[in-house]
Amino acid sequence: MSVATLVEEDMYPYQPQALSPIVIWGAGAIGGAIGASLIESGRSVIFVDNVAEHVEAINLHGLRITGPLGERKVQAQAYLPQQLEGFYNCVLLAVKSHHTPDAIHQIAPLLAPEGYVVSMQNGLNERVIADVIGVERTVGAFLNFGADFIEPGVIHHGGRGAVVLGELDGITRPRTEELYSLLLNFDSSAILTPNIWGFLWAKMIYGALLFATALTDDSIADVLAMPKFRPVLTALARELGAVAHAQSIVLQGFDGFDPSAFLPDATKEHTSQSFDDMVAHNRRSAKSHSGIWRDLAVRKRQTEIDAQIAPAIDIGIGFNLPMPLTTRLVNLIHLVERGELPQTLETLALLEINEAGSPYAKSF
Repeated sequence: MSVATLVEEDMYPYQPQALSPIVIWGAGAIGGAIGASLIESGRSVIFVDNVAEHVEAINLHGLRITGPLGERKVQAQAYLPQQLEGFYNCVLLAVKSHHTPDAIHQIAPLLAPEGYVVSMQNGLNERVIADVIGVERTVGAFLNFGADFIEPGVIHHGGRGAVVLGELDGITRPRTEELYSLLLNFDSSAILTPNIWGFLWAKMIYGALLFATALTDDSIADVLAMPKFRPVLTALARELGAVAHAQSIVLQGFDGFDPSAFLPDATKEHTSQSFDDMVAHNRRSAKSHSGIWRDLAVRKRQTEIDAQIAPAIDIGIGFNLPMPLTTRLVNLIHLVERGELPQTLETLALLEINEAGSPYAKSF
């Protein structure tokens, strides 16, 4: 599916959602934090989650949001996926990337004729969603705020970050304007963009760096600040930057991250400044480690790397771009997932083995 696909306006039927509850499919870190704010703004929200204990806790006690931005609790309805019935106009999909195929097939029969799904996820899940329900019923989003699922019924909102919404073809419609006005209740700095793909691919680059930091037990900021690892992290980011460049995608910066610093022609000074800015941003956040690290170290479960980062490998190969570091990163994360490698700086150092073979490496 081309990111430049244009669809005629009449292929996007729209009706106001005033009487239709918003469905948050995935009531974890992202879905829980956003859904709570929508409820506080007066909107009707239904949560759907596949963790029975979480659904039960929300129904019995409400959803509690903790963290430096304020402690609060909202009352809400929550369902397991198989329990939800009816037809809905707006579904915010906030499950892990690798759960997207199953989730969108469960959601499709519940969509009203004018209904649409917004991918509140990491990666390029808009492509997966559109393959099932159509590009005209798919809306893109980009999120970079800090939040974690703590326990059933409790979400920790650790810090603010980019919140961006946009149609896949770049044409703003009434549905996106309405949803954007709602997201302003969650973050007054939210953005409505005609270039959602520029944000999504920029997050792919940043996401690869986060996966690399999760190979260790050190914080995001501490790893990005280490001079020893900046060359290999730079080469990794440039592999993904080259794939975006090959697709003529104009990358968009966010939260101190300048993706243009990882394009093939970026200077050493430009790249170093981007690292310094990322370190400064992450030191200000109450969330010191990524959700990826938490999946590996705390929840002991599969990460999103196969659905979030790995697809870029095939896209890159399609443009005759080698992806040795991205491939090695995926393999290292799999070894950590299986318990065959620990989360240490020594494990991160294994990524360096292929660095000399990457055409994107530069001497520092």
